Amino acid sequence: MKLNKLIDHTLLKATATLAEIETLCKEAVEYDFYSVCVNSCYVAAAKKFLADTDIKVCSVVGFPLGAMSAKAKYFETSQALADGADEIDMVINLGLFLSGRTAKVLDEIALLKQETADKVLKVIIETCYLNDDQKRLASQICVDAGADFVKTSTGFGTGGATLADVQLIKEVVVDRAKIKASGGIRNRETALQYIDLGVSRIGASAILI
Repeated sequence: MKLNKLIDHTLLKATATLAEIETLCKEAVEYDFYSVCVNSCYVAAAKKFLADTDIKVCSVVGFPLGAMSAKAKYFETSQALADGADEIDMVINLGLFLSGRTAKVLDEIALLKQETADKVLKVIIETCYLNDDQKRLASQICVDAGADFVKTSTGFGTGGATLADVQLIKEVVVDRAKIKASGGIRNRETALQYIDLGVSRIGASAILI
């Protein structure tokens, strides 16, 4: 598959304007990216801008901290889907995870997967805040909860994707979930390194073609 069809073209900054979202969508059409990834308030607008194209709309949920209640994430997911989202990228509750409340983290992911049903759910584990054992456990929880993808990063933490983290995640998920690398991927050469490792999707705000 061509690189462009593995890219979620992304604009998630707090200051993103409607005009910038429209530009994002026009770029996605020009370069034939797989999807655009936007904050949930812009899902309906992105869907309108991409009407009559096959480009998907991805919405982040609980972004970027993941620290809101499961009910809040559920509502945001439900609204994003109602507005036309094809995919959901949720952030795990890192505080609960690091507190050892892993069952609650799993239940939250499972709840959102139940709501997304046949739509794609990607789960951001924010690797920059985890040690290797925690990355393994978080990846296993994602698989056990039924996530379609494990995603490395929000791009808003202290670090983004690394090749080592992707390799570690892959060893855990094997073929039970796909992997999305995001955060700090700013050129084609780097993106291809991740693809060679088996990543199925790249999240990037830069145009990598």
